[in-house]
Amino acid sequence: MMQRQHRGRAVVWGGLLAVLACSGNGTDAAPPRRAAARKAARTAREESTTSAQSGATRASVTADTTDRTGAPRVLFLGTSLTFGYGLETPESESYPAVLQQIADSLGVRARMVNAGLSGETSAGALRRADWLLREHADVVVIETGANDGLRGLDPDSTAANLRALVGKVRAKSSTTRILLVQMEAPTNLGAAYTRQFHAIFPSVATSEHVVLLPFLLEGVAGVARLNQPDGIHPTAEGARRAARNVWAPLARAIGG
Repeated sequence: MMQRQHRGRAVVWGGLLAVLACSGNGTDAAPPRRAAARKAARTAREESTTSAQSGATRASVTADTTDRTGAPRVLFLGTSLTFGYGLETPESESYPAVLQQIADSLGVRARMVNAGLSGETSAGALRRADWLLREHADVVVIETGANDGLRGLDPDSTAANLRALVGKVRAKSSTTRILLVQMEAPTNLGAAYTRQFHAIFPSVATSEHVVLLPFLLEGVAGVARLNQPDGIHPTAEGARRAARNVWAPLARAIGG
């Protein structure tokens, strides 16, 4: 049953990612891997430009006046899915911002810091990590790798980057709790690649002794009304559902 559920999620998510990866030649044939990677790279660059223009390169907390002095600091190191790409007000509608709202409403002390950057690969996240970790984080949520899968990058390299990210966090603080978000790869690169990519995350979580969170877009991917026109990035309602997917294990991590 679990294998069937995974295959279903991979097909839905992979089909959505293929929207960006396809060659656009109007045929039903799957594009060559190299062409898909080139198309994905162009999309990632476009997202990166948009994010830079809108200030996505700067980690920021939810824009409100709530006093969270001394609250556990939760750093979200992620991609456009974390930043809230395409949302009207990412500072209040992205899934980390929604998690802040949930925490506040339940009286759970936490300060969510959104360090999402659109178009970033796991290698890019690794390069940014030292800068982002200059300030202590009690919890780090790692959401990266989707753009690796979109570009058809080597799963072993992605896994190595994730392990190195975990190492950087621990080098800064041995007490920081680390959560790794499960991501999926597009199916247009083949079933073998999809399986290998999926396996990265539980493997890294097990070997590095970190918490594996569910697929971020569980219950969101493939639902038209929960996604923006690109079919990949969630709407505000989709982001709220994504937040609910990870709230329970995140709350446990915050509570120690």
